[in-house]
Amino acid sequence: MTFSLLSWLPSTQRQFLVALSGGLDSTVLLHRLVQWRSTHPEIALRAIHIHHGLSPSADCWVAHCQKVCAAWQVPLVVTRVHLADEGNGVEAQARKARYDAFRQALLPGEKLLTAHHLDDQSETFMLALKRGSGPAGLAAMPEVMPFAGTQLLRPMLYESRASLADYARENGLIWVDDESNQSDLYDRNFLRLRVLPLLNARWPHFADAVARSAALCGEQEALLDELLAQALLAATDDEGALSVAALHDMSQARRAAILRRWLAGQHAPMPSRDALARIWEEVALAREDADPLLQLGSHAVRRYRGRLWWVKIIPGQRNVTLDWLDPTLPLTLPAGLGELSLESGDMLRAPGPDETVSVRFQATGSLHLVGRSGGRKLKKIWQEMGVAPWLRETTPLLFYGETLIAAAGRFVTVEGQYQQGLAGKQLVWRKV
Repeated sequence: MTFSLLSWLPSTQRQFLVALSGGLDSTVLLHRLVQWRSTHPEIALRAIHIHHGLSPSADCWVAHCQKVCAAWQVPLVVTRVHLADEGNGVEAQARKARYDAFRQALLPGEKLLTAHHLDDQSETFMLALKRGSGPAGLAAMPEVMPFAGTQLLRPMLYESRASLADYARENGLIWVDDESNQSDLYDRNFLRLRVLPLLNARWPHFADAVARSAALCGEQEALLDELLAQALLAATDDEGALSVAALHDMSQARRAAILRRWLAGQHAPMPSRDALARIWEEVALAREDADPLLQLGSHAVRRYRGRLWWVKIIPGQRNVTLDWLDPTLPLTLPAGLGELSLESGDMLRAPGPDETVSVRFQATGSLHLVGRSGGRKLKKIWQEMGVAPWLRETTPLLFYGETLIAAAGRFVTVEGQYQQGLAGKQLVWRKV
């Protein structure tokens, strides 16, 4: 292997984090990098092993990777992950957990290297074909792609698994085998064990042809990205919301392409063709007084004031009251909403010695805000401020006793107004 994909990098950018499962492919990749490092001292290598906890052999794999990395003098990070059941199957959940761990582990200046190869590309292409994917899905895996503020590189993408096995034998490498790879219950394994061997036996260059098709699909997507970039930018506001009016006069194909690119920019999973149609028909074109949404996994596409929003689904906290027993310490909010702190400042007054402090998510009565005349109900205040409906019951409200003092990041009431010469505070909301 010439490492042509990596050698174009400036010597100051040769810091790599290698995804190491302990299997054949990643062992070959790490060994080659170690050999390369011996003649290129500017290379800095680290490896990361993800412990999914799915196999009874998982601890043995960790021990194996530790032994290999110690012998090759490569620092190893072992990260244990827990799979969240989001309804997409074990394979998808494990992949998401893996890449989340990679994002967390990357150091400034490092690039992530994975050991994907030509056969993996065929499997990915066929899985996309099975799902009915368009060019974006059929483009499968690129050699280089943006990832977590840096790059993900696949330097072995055009080498076959057989060639990697030959390399491993020639160099006396030892690796571990995941017993689940022999089960065709998983879609990828079914393709690997039953389908692709038949296709490759019939057409020996099938994997190369698939790789070419994937590359062509990738080029078409890149061209569409260029052609549609200006239209997408014009239709998207500073908050990342997409104008429904801007989509109205577009052809169905152009509108679908814009929607896909908008969702990709929100890091959303790519929707099916049916889901795209539903976004337009059920959300964008819903009646004017509706609050429509289409849930896609843990997020949803919603419409508010003529714009489409990609938002995380968080249950309303309307009936929740949190007693803030020690306001000198941060308060953890429910439903993953982050935490609140009462810090020194001049935004609102400090609580009195006899005032209890609490956080709620609803308020009754007529409220008088600093800088506004007259009283208003909270619902009216939210409307005037343009606060979307899904944010109204998840925005923390600070109370002293039974008096509303402030809404985090939104307003301060007259009763909570800072008074010159007295101790002042500011309400800081740190979101996850």
